[in-house]
Amino acid sequence: MKYNLLGNTGLYVSELCLGTMTFGAKGGNWTAIGGVEQESANQIVKRSVDAGINFIDTANVYSEGISEEITGKAIRDLGLRRDDLIIATKVRGRMGPGINHNGLSRKHIMWQVEESLKRLNMDYIDLYQIHGEDALTPMEEVLRALDDLVKSGKVRYIGASNHSAWRLMQALGISDAKGMARFASLQAYYTIVGRDLERELVPLMLDQKVGLMVWSPLAGGFLSGKYRRNKENTTEDRRVKFDFPPINKEKAYDIIEVMDTIAQAKGVSVAQIALAWLLHQKVVSTVIIGAKRMEQLEDNLKSIEVVLSAEELAVLEQASALVPEYPNWMINFQGVDRKKV
Repeated sequence: MKYNLLGNTGLYVSELCLGTMTFGAKGGNWTAIGGVEQESANQIVKRSVDAGINFIDTANVYSEGISEEITGKAIRDLGLRRDDLIIATKVRGRMGPGINHNGLSRKHIMWQVEESLKRLNMDYIDLYQIHGEDALTPMEEVLRALDDLVKSGKVRYIGASNHSAWRLMQALGISDAKGMARFASLQAYYTIVGRDLERELVPLMLDQKVGLMVWSPLAGGFLSGKYRRNKENTTEDRRVKFDFPPINKEKAYDIIEVMDTIAQAKGVSVAQIALAWLLHQKVVSTVIIGAKRMEQLEDNLKSIEVVLSAEELAVLEQASALVPEYPNWMINFQGVDRKKV
């Protein structure tokens, strides 16, 4: 297992991060996504830590808080040292029926950090992330609340998730101007069949030294290896129950065929190729993997052993490249005479 610095911090995180969205099964789509109970969760956490993972990601909305509870209990049941682990959770989603029970107001953030600490049964959170944008709350209010949490010691670092480039840059600018805690990371959807992040956010993160935590690297299970063109899938498949994140499936099938050729030549799975491709991307700090079954986890863990050659990366690049969009095609057109030597 390799360890990377998270953004512009001195914090080392494992290149694979254990995601606990599958822990618990309560409320809405979490019944389709989740289902892992305590005993199985303990086994998944133990195997992950034994493999070198020191980074565990959860969120208050996952199964209405149950994921946080199971995660915290697994750490205690296994007798793991808290200071050896990086624990991340999130705030933004609805956590009650009240009008102020969602969003990123100071009131909601301050309430939910205390609730997350109780559910996790911990004194502090290593990385506290806002789970998405809130169009109603001024960004300075959000950042001031998060900065106060860092100063209080309840939070070590702050991060964002699911943000547009302009909103993320706005937040970084406010933090720099006001001397407040700065987002160390962005947790975002990124996969070989969904590379939209590369248009605006990847250049921003590289320039501003913001770490990238990749969620759903297998595109909601589409790159697990069981999805093929003209193959019927059962009603038990995750994508059949909850078809998310959205992808261009015809293009994705084309990419899978290329990945399958490389996977067969290496004697590995398509899923391992998908994860390995991400691990080869400069912007990526860590890739979040989640599992319902141990065999899924074992397969994902093997991705760190897969080395893609320059030729293989070029073939994957050609198969999965984004269609040029404005203003990028114009910037590239005009910039041919001003490229770095």
